[in-house]
Amino acid sequence: MIYALSTPLGSSALAVVRVSGEGCATLLGKLCGWEGGRVPEARRATLCHVLDATGEVVDECIAIYYAGPASFTGEDMLELICHGGTLVTQHVMDRVHECGARPAEPGEFSRRAFENGKMDLTQAEAIMDIISAGSDMALRAAQSQLAGGIYRPVRSAMDRLTDATAHLEAYIDFPEEDISPDSREQIRAVLQEVVEMLDHLLKTAELGRLLREGIRTAIVGAPNAGKSSLLNRLLGYERAIVSSSPGTTRDTVEENICIRGLGLRLIDTAGMRKDAEPIEQAGINRALRAWEDADLVLEVQDATQPRVPLPHAPDSDVPHLLLLNKCDLPMHPSCVELQDDPDTLCISCRTGEGFSSLESRITELFLAQSGGADSRAAINARHRSALTDAHASLVRAINLLSSSAEPELISIDLRSALDSLGAITGKTDTEDILDRIFSQFCIGK
Repeated sequence: MIYALSTPLGSSALAVVRVSGEGCATLLGKLCGWEGGRVPEARRATLCHVLDATGEVVDECIAIYYAGPASFTGEDMLELICHGGTLVTQHVMDRVHECGARPAEPGEFSRRAFENGKMDLTQAEAIMDIISAGSDMALRAAQSQLAGGIYRPVRSAMDRLTDATAHLEAYIDFPEEDISPDSREQIRAVLQEVVEMLDHLLKTAELGRLLREGIRTAIVGAPNAGKSSLLNRLLGYERAIVSSSPGTTRDTVEENICIRGLGLRLIDTAGMRKDAEPIEQAGINRALRAWEDADLVLEVQDATQPRVPLPHAPDSDVPHLLLLNKCDLPMHPSCVELQDDPDTLCISCRTGEGFSSLESRITELFLAQSGGADSRAAINARHRSALTDAHASLVRAINLLSSSAEPELISIDLRSALDSLGAITGKTDTEDILDRIFSQFCIGK
């Protein structure tokens, strides 16, 4: 048996201690001093007293017993809802340990759920994504993944590949049965459809990274353009020092915010100018690195001053918005001419003018990066690697089909693709191929 505190440690109204493994009912009897091997009714809240080894009350708790396999882990489970004080919670866990359970390793409850077939790997990963979600869109994507948003298309691709592989391997292994596989063109069409399915999922890789990590947003510009004021206005409080003295910001300042469901990692940088002193130049170098690593660049220009390109600006193809700050004041003619550009916005960090348009434009740019992919099924780096391997195997198989290669060679690539896709869900389907051979083709009669 394993146990762990399922709620944050600290003072609170209630805390939940979770136990999983064979013998949970017996453990509860020991905790509560029940005689006669009493087994609690499953899924029913029971008021009880957790007792120490001498019979003294540790805490009054609510116990809920879940009989396996109808539980999260697929095993017998027990949840003890106790008072949420740090000391009393620790005493309850100590007593659980004394009665035969051991502390759970990180992720061990979810690991057991996966091993017992209660969830696939994508759903297990989604649990952590839900916990760590920093924006509404990231949370929705994780919840969709938990509900099978990634598993279903991967499973569909595996089913189609399993059918194709079954046809090929039946032809290879049982030629005396005179089983005719689908024509090469029909199989190639199936494989091409699967490739397109994988392409669609792969398009969500960058979107998934941005959802999980947040959009790295570098705020750049000349000294006194209003970069720190922009950061403070977006955050809603005074995070960065604002001064009319050039060079006030020497180091980068990072904060996380949520804009219309999107997570942004704002990075305020030092003002960029030529002939800076050594310390100020060090800050400018950090600003340039932040620009190079950014997913989005917000360049702030003082609209009352002539437009001057920033020195040493890196050549980057990431989305770049020019923000003409201080638009509540008379604008310089060189800035007025820039207003027709869709990537130029007029704002005022003092009055808040233009910030609604800025948020809308950031949202548009971010969604455009998904390439039309469904944000509800945003894959992670592990999924991307497996999908890329499967994609390469299928392209090779299609090329072999086109060159009239032997079925044995094609089958190798199809099995490789199936193994790669199986790594996403945590299941490979060698036995499925054999099952379909015998069930569909009646081998052996």
